Amino acid sequence: MRSIFPPHKIPEESKNSTGQKGRRHSDWEADGGWGTLQSRQKSFKMAESAETPVPRSAPGSAKKPKAKGSPKPKKSPKGSPKGSPKGKQRSAAKKDEEVDLSMASMGHPEIFPLVLTEKTQEIFNCRADIDVTAENPHKLLKREDIIDDMKARAAVSDFHPFKKIILEYPGEELLVVFDRELKYGQIFYLIATEEAKESILHPPEPEEEEGEVKEGTPEEYVYKPPVWKPWVSLGSEKEIEEESVKERTTKVKYKISRRQREFGARVKFHNRNASADPKHGYVECTSYFDKNFTIRQLEKNVGTQVVPIVEETGTQTKWTYPKNATTQYFPRDFSDEEKEKYLSSEDLKDFIVSVALRVEIALQQNEILNAFFDDWKALAEDESGFAGKSDVSLKEYQSFTDLHYLKDRTVSCVCWHPTIYGIIAVAVTERLSYEERVNNSGRLLLWKAPILFWSFADPIHPQLMLECPEDIYCFQFSPSNPNIIAGGCINGQVVLWDISAYEERLRNAKSGTGGSKNTTVNMPSFMLEQQVGKEPHLVRYCAVSSIEYGHKSVITDIQWLPEFFEVNRMGTMFENRAGVCVQLVTCSPDCTIYFWDLRAHRPTLQPSSEKKKEDKLILAPPDVPTTFKHLDLCWRPLIKVNLPKTDTGAEYSPIKLSFREEHYHTKIQDKTQPQVKQEALVEKLPYSEIQATSMKPLKLLENVTSSFFVGTEDGEVLYTDWKMERDGDSGRLLSQKPSNTYIIHDGLVHTVQRSPFFKDIILTVGGWNFAIWKEGVTSGPLLESSCTAKRYTVGHWSLSRPGVFFIGREDGNIDIWDLLEKTHEASQTQNVCIALITCIKPWIYSSKQHFLAVSDDFGTLHVLEISWTLSHPSLNERSSVLHYFEREVKHLEFSEKRREFREEERENMERENMMKKTRAIGGQRSRELMEEQTNQDYTEFLDLEKTILTRLGVLKVPDRYASRTN
Repeated sequence: MRSIFPPHKIPEESKNSTGQKGRRHSDWEADGGWGTLQSRQKSFKMAESAETPVPRSAPGSAKKPKAKGSPKPKKSPKGSPKGSPKGKQRSAAKKDEEVDLSMASMGHPEIFPLVLTEKTQEIFNCRADIDVTAENPHKLLKREDIIDDMKARAAVSDFHPFKKIILEYPGEELLVVFDRELKYGQIFYLIATEEAKESILHPPEPEEEEGEVKEGTPEEYVYKPPVWKPWVSLGSEKEIEEESVKERTTKVKYKISRRQREFGARVKFHNRNASADPKHGYVECTSYFDKNFTIRQLEKNVGTQVVPIVEETGTQTKWTYPKNATTQYFPRDFSDEEKEKYLSSEDLKDFIVSVALRVEIALQQNEILNAFFDDWKALAEDESGFAGKSDVSLKEYQSFTDLHYLKDRTVSCVCWHPTIYGIIAVAVTERLSYEERVNNSGRLLLWKAPILFWSFADPIHPQLMLECPEDIYCFQFSPSNPNIIAGGCINGQVVLWDISAYEERLRNAKSGTGGSKNTTVNMPSFMLEQQVGKEPHLVRYCAVSSIEYGHKSVITDIQWLPEFFEVNRMGTMFENRAGVCVQLVTCSPDCTIYFWDLRAHRPTLQPSSEKKKEDKLILAPPDVPTTFKHLDLCWRPLIKVNLPKTDTGAEYSPIKLSFREEHYHTKIQDKTQPQVKQEALVEKLPYSEIQATSMKPLKLLENVTSSFFVGTEDGEVLYTDWKMERDGDSGRLLSQKPSNTYIIHDGLVHTVQRSPFFKDIILTVGGWNFAIWKEGVTSGPLLESSCTAKRYTVGHWSLSRPGVFFIGREDGNIDIWDLLEKTHEASQTQNVCIALITCIKPWIYSSKQHFLAVSDDFGTLHVLEISWTLSHPSLNERSSVLHYFEREVKHLEFSEKRREFREEERENMERENMMKKTRAIGGQRSRELMEEQTNQDYTEFLDLEKTILTRLGVLKVPDRYASRTN
């Protein structure tokens, strides 16, 4: 081999085994094995750059012209054979045999790094980056050409180190690969086996097609063998040494020995019966305490885990000795003398007086309070969410019935007293169907059922009764004065009561004294009932409307107008300066809606005959209040509103009404705090002195709407206006036609009620389904339920949760609906009674006590306590329910637009089909077809003109959804 160093200048570290002082073979491998080859490559490049190569005397050495002043080569010591050419050849041959030039250390014994000089690259046409590149790195060299090169150039040939491999190679061509990245240390490497050559030239095809990579398939991992590098200390050995566990305690050494004479002794075995002798069946090596040494425990790490001990046990009681036994006994009776003795004794009287008050308080507590109520559970907040699995049931609180007044009667209306706790009023009628009631509305009843006032303090006896001229179907407390009650009769009359004189009795109903003096405080309740009497007070009605000018059929609904506005005969809203509710509205299946005014109108000129009749009127009895004396038997409606149908001359029959301004008596007070008596109402003028007209002009209210919803007898839901219109021809006042009509229910509409949280959301219940509407949305209901197996009879919104409402059925069950949990079915169904449910009225007494009054067809009133989950809303329940309603409105709008688009598409298809039919066979049109096309164009022009005028506001077109049919 040629070298750039003169023989006397070769460094000792770079001297190889061909004659110089070389390093050991293991050191050469530890340094990577390629340091000498790299220096060899540089030396070959420098040698080729010389003008003429100098022949060598021995292989592995080269002679170069000496420069001036260069030192002489260093001679080897005497007796050393390394300085002779023969010694160099032997050492070189030995080196070739011993040194492994392959990449076996990296797992590739078939790869040999190869150094090719520029001259060799030109001879074999494998110049770097010219003949072979990184894209095409393979070059096949014929084996004969390589052997000829080694013969011609001898040891100067770059293939000389691999002479043995080349001569033993079985193939005709060897593969040389261009290694641009110096992966194996040189720019070329030689493949020594045919299998490796074939795998490189013809690699296996991948399973996926080129350019297609399956999703989720990881990339093929290419193993890169680690490269040996010297270890550099960064201080981690100190941390490892600190964290390592070292034995600090001295180990215990045991020395086991035996006598020397026992070594090599014979062992004798004998049989032992393990089953016969249990003591010798096993050999036990027990531990014992050795007193020779003790170990003191300095530190101990102990871990504990608390695990509950679970035990499953079962018991079965067996009655092994059954026996039939009978017992006959009779009560012990006192004789007449003993009875007189004990009853007349002073000890018995003193005992009864001393314990009567405590027994009465205990009985009242058992009746009012629930002894099994969990107070700790009531303190917890509801965190179960919208669809929680907590208690959602209705618990029975009290029930009221009377065998005398409610026999063969049904409850027609229920109302809670707005201000007094535990007082609820009930109206009852004969147990008839709606059709029978309408047919018998004009029949004279011999006995009229009164309105009963029940109290929580006494569930057996009514506290008050209101006398009725006829059976009452509906009634309402006045929102401004709870002592004023208005009711609608079966025969169409409107009745008024004033219970101001009995307000104190209702407030003191809890103590059972009925407003008596303090002289009977310590007297038992049963003795007080004997003195006061069990018969409740009967209150006479103050006034009744005129039969001639009233309804001709049963009054099915009655509503008070708010105290801040009033209406005139045209239906226009004005400011109410009186500050009290003075007007109410009634409806009846006789196709009329009446507005009534409680004030006395200015008297008009009357003939002398009518004045004489008024003078001869009998004065009212002393027990009849004179609050509405001016209205008795002469009360006429202020406005008469009809509901005419649009397509025919008939009229709708209203059953229920719903105004935008509705009153909900939800007075909330805490029962645990002492109740303070309410301040007396501000003294106001009597109704008879409040004039309906005034000299000053009234303020017109424009922000109050006069539109309202109506539920009819045939299941229609109407949206109409009570304002009257004057006929241009006759000048009479006429009612407006309903702006929207919907036929959703397949039976009588029992409920039309607005949500107490959203004034524009209305619930209607009738027939076998219910619907939820939004005022202003004319395309239909937001939610319409499917038909149920049992008919719905009544419904009511929850007063505390926006998305909850209750619906009663004819089988005595109540469906509890929660819109945030389910919208396709009821969240829960609970049975209350076995008869038809007629009324549902919720009431809030305190934040922790909510009630639900439910009446049935048998005349029984059930008061249920609403559970915590159904009475307390979640954090964002109102906004969630509002979002649900808004989403349903958008869904309706989208459905309507899609329906219009489909209709327009269908019309266009029909028009195209018609155009195809109008084409003549020869391309000419007949006269009739041309006239038809002209008429069609003219119709389209009229439609376009109408659309433009409507957009400009010149032409008003009625709502296309004003009437909706099945």
